[in-house]
Order: sequence, then structure tokens, then C-alpha cells
Amino acid sequence: MKEGQRSRRRRSGSRGRGRSGGGLPRALAAAGAIGAMAAGLLGGAAPTAAATPDNGGRDVVLNLFQWTWDAVAAECASTIGDAGFGYVQVSPPAEHIQGDTWWTSYQPVSYQVESKLGTRAEFANMVQTCNGVGVEVIADAVINHTTGAGQSGYGTAGSWYAEDDFPVYSAQDFNDCRENIDDYTDRWEVQHCRLVGLQDLRTSSEYVQQTIADYLDDLVSLGVAGFRIDASKHVPAADLEAIKSRMVNSDVYWVHEVIGAAGEPITEDEYLGSGDSHEFDYARQLKHDFDGQIANLRYIGDNKLPSDRAGVFVSNHDTERNGESMSYQWGAKYTLANTFMLSWPYGSPTVYSGYEFSDFDAGAPGATADSVADAECDSGQWTCEQRWDEIQGMVGFHNTVGDAEVTRWWDDGGNHIAYGRGDKGYVAINNNGYEASRTYTSDLPAGEYCDVIASGDCTQTVTVAADGTFTATLPAYGALALHVGAPGGTTTDPGDGEETADVSVSVQAETTWGQDVRIVGDQGELGNWDPAAGVVLSADGYPQWTGAVDLPAGTTFEYKYVKYDGGTAVWESGDNRVATVGSDGSLALSDTWRG
Repeated sequence: MKEGQRSRRRRSGSRGRGRSGGGLPRALAAAGAIGAMAAGLLGGAAPTAAATPDNGGRDVVLNLFQWTWDAVAAECASTIGDAGFGYVQVSPPAEHIQGDTWWTSYQPVSYQVESKLGTRAEFANMVQTCNGVGVEVIADAVINHTTGAGQSGYGTAGSWYAEDDFPVYSAQDFNDCRENIDDYTDRWEVQHCRLVGLQDLRTSSEYVQQTIADYLDDLVSLGVAGFRIDASKHVPAADLEAIKSRMVNSDVYWVHEVIGAAGEPITEDEYLGSGDSHEFDYARQLKHDFDGQIANLRYIGDNKLPSDRAGVFVSNHDTERNGESMSYQWGAKYTLANTFMLSWPYGSPTVYSGYEFSDFDAGAPGATADSVADAECDSGQWTCEQRWDEIQGMVGFHNTVGDAEVTRWWDDGGNHIAYGRGDKGYVAINNNGYEASRTYTSDLPAGEYCDVIASGDCTQTVTVAADGTFTATLPAYGALALHVGAPGGTTTDPGDGEETADVSVSVQAETTWGQDVRIVGDQGELGNWDPAAGVVLSADGYPQWTGAVDLPAGTTFEYKYVKYDGGTAVWESGDNRVATVGSDGSLALSDTWRG
């Protein structure tokens, strides 16, 4: 969220997607105005709050702070999809004040999707491009306030604004309190007065609520799958629930920014009626323990939000600037903290990727009053964590181990820890300034494994004995991670750390002239339930239809067969089929069409 000039302030059960039992996909059956792609994300369930929805087995969010829409689209196509991220979070898509500092994006003038990060058409293309590689889009939404009081001028889309004069708001749409928040122990003041001088919207007003709901619905119509609600702490929880209830797409995913602090009355769990909440104490504890003793991380989920309602992160654009969390400036320890987050089963993780800075207010490299240059990862100015071997390897680890329980925890009482994720993965972390060697005991099946932390091309391997033991030396401030999706001697996908195998497909189905048969499912490789993007099978052995599809070893997926003819899809009946690719990459499907 914004800090407004240099001022400071004190401060989720997954729903899958797939096909329903009788033919129509759940996604399309519940779509309504949301559009098939966005509704598919949420599975058509009744409006409830949940952890980041499972997106084909991928739920890690990548936060690309101050990246232009064109740059996000290019990164989705080149990196993010292959790296295994389920979501990309983008900066606020609304017209805002002009200026080259980063926080201008957090002072909206209107709800036009025209900002210094790009145009509406570029935003729509970004969403479509990312969706095309299996990555959904979460948008940062600024709905607590507009611009700073006393300002006037033209926004990034050319709209005129003044203190009580905006394209969609006037004086009666702002709260009566015209003073800045001073006492954070006063609930009313925190939620009705101005946050660092910003015009505070009267969110109890039906007009304001509907205007905000219409804006969010507009973004959903462009394919947005969810929202990070900025400054939720400064809006009464009941007002946010009312806004969401007014949306046409009221089941869309929300996660709230609620920065709780000791002695303050407003807490994160108040907001679970309309979405998940970010757990800021998680980032604070990572900073504390990586600067102290990481053995304490075993208890990081204690006294916090329930795991399935918590969004977690190592750093974000506020906390890296105000010192509340670790940041890229912590070097190897920052990488270790991300390794821990992506391997530990608490919360829905977000990996942050911004740019280097020395000035708190500094905008993105090359920013002007009304534009931002496209991010360039090779420039040395953008941090680009999503391209680091360690991050990509751990996203693959996270996707592979799923909800496997923590097993075999070990620590030396200080800064060397190790633990398994059932029989699917194992991690060891050395937060010391010297090498650490040990014989570890895991539940992994015997065999050779890639160390997905060491490199993206399996140049370093570890051999696990029949009893689950292996010996390894961790470098100073280094780690090791093994999982069943990355056995040694295989070629891994960039970032996924997963072996990709050809799954053979065979189904017996009779068709009419012009029809083909396709396999469609909940993976990007299976079209994400879109028949037009499904895998077309060969009729060479008619009525036996055959083919192959690349899926990572260990992947559990849902699928169905479709008869397809020029845009007309006929789904087979019955429940979704379910299958799992073997840990060795083997799977042969042999099915019969269900009429």
C-alpha cells in the first residue's frame, strides 16, 4: 500500500475447478457475467472466503510491483508460466495522479483502467496472455481513499480532479473527519479520518459502495481473478462485506491488507467475512528469526491466522521500505527466507519482485510523471526474483509436495534446520556463516534427486539410501531441497523442478462426421477445461483415439473427454476422472467414452 510521500503509519480452504457430474463444466455452469475463465478459477462455488484458489495445482502468487502491463505479459509468456506460479499480482489498475514516485499509483483519480503502467487494452492483453499459460491475475485495488487532500490537477488518463471534485466522487462521498489519523488505538479515527493526508471515502454510503463494486466487476470482466484490497484496516469490515455483496461477481477472491499491531483494536481476523488477510506477523517473525535463531521457525504458525486464511510473504513494497520485513538487501538470508516460505505448509505464499532503490520514494527505473519503462531483468535495476534458480526450484517444490505434512523435523538449537514434507520432499537450511555437514534422515524413496536450490538444470544431485538417509554439506547461508518431482538424471522444466513425462492417452469413442475427440482437464497442458485448447487425439486406430500429453511427475489431475466439432463441444457424462502421474513420470490412460 501507499505510504504517501515520506510519512509512515503504524501499523485461505481451496476451491478447485473442474467438471460437474453431468456434462457442463462447473466453471461454465456458474460463470454468469464473470466470464468462463475467471469463473473457472473459483469453481462456481457459493460466495465464501478461502485460501488462494488452487489453479491447476499451483497457488503461489508472484507480486510484480510497478511492472507495466506489457512487461507482465511478456514475463508470463517467457518465465512465470514455466516457473510454476499460479498467479501474478499487479499494481493498481486505475487512473491516478501524475508523478514519478511509486506511491502515485496508490492515489486514484478515477476508476478508468488507464495508468502510467499501461492502457486498458494493454491490461486486457496482459490478462489474456497470462491466462493462456495458466497464470491468473490478482489486481491491487485501492478503495479506501482517493488523492491527497488539497491536491488538484490532471490524472494519468487526463481527468481533472480537485479536493472534493473527482470524475465519480464529490464532497458528500468523503468522510466528515478531515484530520489525519493520530491515535491508532481509536478504531473510529483509524477508519474515518485521513491516512497520511489522503481523502477518505465514505464507504458506508450506498453510492460509494456501488461505485467501488462496479469498478471491481469491470476488472473481473477483463479476466481478473482476484484482488488484494489495499488499506483494508482503514475501512470497517462491514463496509467491505457490503461492497463485495454488491458485486455481480461476489465470489471473486479477496485478500486484505490489514496491518495489525500490538495495542491496536483492529485485527486481521475481523476481515475474514469477505476474504483472506495478509499475516504481517509472519514476515516480522521471518526477519526476527533469520536475524536470530531459525530453529524457532518450527512454531511460525502459532498465534496467527488459520493457515487456510492467511496470505504470507517475506517482503512487500511497504515493508521493504519501512524496515518491517526482510528485503532483497539482506542478500543470501532473503533467499533462505523465501526457501522456507515456499517449503513450509502455512498460508498462501507470495513471492515479491520489485526493483533496487536507495531513496524511499523512488519510482521504478525510468519512471516519468505519466509512464513507467518496461522492466528489464538484465539491467541490474530490477530484482526479478522469479528468475532466480532458488525461487523457481522452490516453487516447483511447493507445487509437488502440496499439503503433505511436516515430518522428521531436526534443528541444532540455533541456525541449522531440516525437515521433510512426508515422502514427497525434504529441505535443509543453514543460516550460519560457515559450512554445515550432516547425515539427514528423510522419508523420501531411495534414489537420486536433483538439488533444486543449487541450480535449474540438475547439475548437483543427492543420493538417498534405502533407509531415507543422505549426507550433504550446506554452504554458508545456503540450503538444499529435494522432491519426488525432480529425480536425478532427468531434465527439469525451468523453475518447476519437475520431471516432465509423456502421459499416454487412449480412449474408445465413436464419433459423427466432423467430430474429433480431445482430452481436457484442470492443467494448463490440458487446456484448463477449455475444449478449444484441449489435446486433440489421433483417430488412426478408430474407434480408439490416442495421444500423449506432457505433465510433471507426481501431478494429480482431473480430466474428461470431449467430442468437438467447430466450436461445439459434447462432454462425456459422469464425474471428473482423476489420475496421478507416477513419481517416475509414467502413466498410461486407457478409457472408454461415457455416454
